[in-house]
Amino acid sequence: MAEFPGAVVLTGQRVRVEPLTLSHVPDLAAVTAGDDQVWQWITAPPADEAGVRAIVETALAERDARTRWPFAIIDLESGRAVGSSSFLDIEPADDRIEIGWTFYARSVWRSAVNTETKLLLLGYAFDTLGYERVMFKTHHRNERSQAAISRLGAVYEGTFRHHRVHWDGTRRSSVFYSVLSAEWPAVRDRLSDRLAAG
Repeated sequence: MAEFPGAVVLTGQRVRVEPLTLSHVPDLAAVTAGDDQVWQWITAPPADEAGVRAIVETALAERDARTRWPFAIIDLESGRAVGSSSFLDIEPADDRIEIGWTFYARSVWRSAVNTETKLLLLGYAFDTLGYERVMFKTHHRNERSQAAISRLGAVYEGTFRHHRVHWDGTRRSSVFYSVLSAEWPAVRDRLSDRLAAG
């Protein structure tokens, strides 16, 4: 059986992944509040720091309920939080976990930040916690996220039609991907090569 995530700090060449706290709110608000494109596929866009704080408070409450484990993504060059990602659907008895609720400042889109963050989180899930399956899912209209997940090397599994009601009241179909433990070494090498290539 896999282990439940803990208060770990994961450090790479470009980013540090650390437990999310309220102290990250000012940085996250500075780079995401009021930016509809950052939030459109996740939740109602927060207009200001108070809105971002409410989102972080919800994440921390879900952590305390053991239904989610949220992290802040710190850019090592600036020392500031530029995004967040979480473990969700945490089922140690079934050796499965999801990486999701991921958002970044637009300034780091299509940079090495997401690649290294996912490399660190996947390594933690497979190599430290002992999971067999790591899942990703995204909105059927979020083509940017689907392309990013595919670039990680995750396998497309299918689309759950009208899976849930989106925050704006529309019907969301969810596109599912996964990486299995046997696939992880090849995915790890692929991500490491991408980072080395710059």
